Amino acid sequence: MEPDQAETASGHPLRLRRAVDVRGGRRLLWLAMIALGACSEPAPGTGGEAPVPGPRADTLYVGEHIITLDPEHPDATAVATRDDTIVWVGRLDDWRGSAGRTVALGDRALLPGFIDAHGHLSFLARTVNLANVASPPVGAVTDLASLRQVLSAHIAERGPAPGDWVLGMGYDDSLMEEQRHPDRDDLDAVSVTHPIALIHVSGHLMAANSRALELAGIDAATADPPGGVIRRRRGSQEPDGVLEETATGALQQFFLSGSDIPSEDVARALSVYASHGITTVQDGAASWDIYRRFADVAAAEGLMLDVVVYPRGMETDFAVPEGVSTGVYRNRLKFGGVKLILDGSPQGKTAYLSEPYHVPPAGLADDYRGYPTLPQPAVDALVAGYLAAGLPMLVHCNGDAAAQMLIDAVARAPEGAASADHRTVMIHAQTVREDQLDRMQTLGIVPSYFSAHTFYWGDWHRDSVLGPERAARISPTATTLARGMRFTVHNDAPVVPPDMLRLLWATTNRQTRSGAILGEAQRISTLDALRAVTIDAAYQHFEEDLKGSLSPGKQADLVILSADPLTTDPAQLLDLSVMATVSRGAVVHSAPGSPL
Repeated sequence: MEPDQAETASGHPLRLRRAVDVRGGRRLLWLAMIALGACSEPAPGTGGEAPVPGPRADTLYVGEHIITLDPEHPDATAVATRDDTIVWVGRLDDWRGSAGRTVALGDRALLPGFIDAHGHLSFLARTVNLANVASPPVGAVTDLASLRQVLSAHIAERGPAPGDWVLGMGYDDSLMEEQRHPDRDDLDAVSVTHPIALIHVSGHLMAANSRALELAGIDAATADPPGGVIRRRRGSQEPDGVLEETATGALQQFFLSGSDIPSEDVARALSVYASHGITTVQDGAASWDIYRRFADVAAAEGLMLDVVVYPRGMETDFAVPEGVSTGVYRNRLKFGGVKLILDGSPQGKTAYLSEPYHVPPAGLADDYRGYPTLPQPAVDALVAGYLAAGLPMLVHCNGDAAAQMLIDAVARAPEGAASADHRTVMIHAQTVREDQLDRMQTLGIVPSYFSAHTFYWGDWHRDSVLGPERAARISPTATTLARGMRFTVHNDAPVVPPDMLRLLWATTNRQTRSGAILGEAQRISTLDALRAVTIDAAYQHFEEDLKGSLSPGKQADLVILSADPLTTDPAQLLDLSVMATVSRGAVVHSAPGSPL
């Protein structure tokens, strides 16, 4: 996003963006207030005699627990906002302005709004009405019997007509008593008239009953598609109902394709994000149809949060539609760049590793390492093309072998193809090695870690996926921080809920479901974890001059927490709650007891 555009990403005129550049000093801050119409007197040092009043504000937030994440305002006790902008930050004793209302925070904490570094808004919007077949704490499934009970209850409650699809989201074989995926026989026991399809918690696999396989045209004669696997019954070519990676596309065409997402489901999904303090939402691996659908909803009904869309760009003929530009919000919707997917899921054992899985999937050889979704020459061509075009990239790499494919592709790009500040993001980067981090730092690749995995699947990674040594290093935030590298952390909703407080807790504590600590050496402080979901997440989106800290001139995106996370024992971060969320100055979430 260029600062000399006629209009900035937030809609503020050019003079404000230049005025609030932190390199410009206090005089430029005064000019920012002029741009906002907040100051009507002469500037200090310009010959005027009258005292300079403070800015006019709609709301003045006052408290002893304001975390600005702005080094120029480390001890602020007041923040003033007007319309969609922060107009003043400082000590309350220094406030000389006027405000329409004052919000006394008390023991509550005020922070910048949380930024979704990676997730799938359209996927969450599509799944808000599906059967919840997740395990605790998200759902109630603990074994195959309870899975069948949840599905049967969902059918009884929703009353689908005979032959209608029955869909579920979030089953997790690693957390079920049987330690296996539900197969077609398990789901046929629920219904043989309804086609049933369940989406694995990772989003990279599906389980289907016989009727669903029949409708998808999957049988013993169906070959595995490139980048995917149709699992078979032992000793047979007959599909067992479990589909991996690209093989799920035959089912997805029936319920995850197209753009006919009801606007109320989009609003409901955004409300979920807002309830967790998130003010900027991402939709990674969307389609242009989804982008256009969001644009229609934004124009007709509005979006309560900022939405950044990264369409899937796995084909060399990817093209940006006429009139769409990166870096510019229109009605709170922005095209952020492209999404590439180079491998699968570690918990689903489809991620591409350099060393074999600790325990390979049933029926596979001991040297099984997963597999890539694209060959290296294709990755090289895509990455070089997008770098040359100046299109930002989010690149899904769970396994370290997939991570190496991205590193090699960026390194091999023709001289001049990679801009000085391309900020290619390695999404998940869960098993990235120390030598790879060194290369990523040199090449300007930003890791975005799925550090919620330490809780949700840490035990599974240690005992089955990676073994103790490799599992202790998943999402290596501490060693990344030690290099002085920027990084972000994410939930990948709806793989797990967009719960930012649990994400902070998981990142700082690295505690598994069983209570074990997975890689104590990779723990980081609460403050560093907060940076990863605020200012550094803004940097990832090329928005650090607009969001991510409570700074004069930035967008009025705020979250109020029940207590100060910096004075809370990291082990107790889950005891905090989101009291209120403010997006562009508007209250979009307010919990009981909120001051708003």
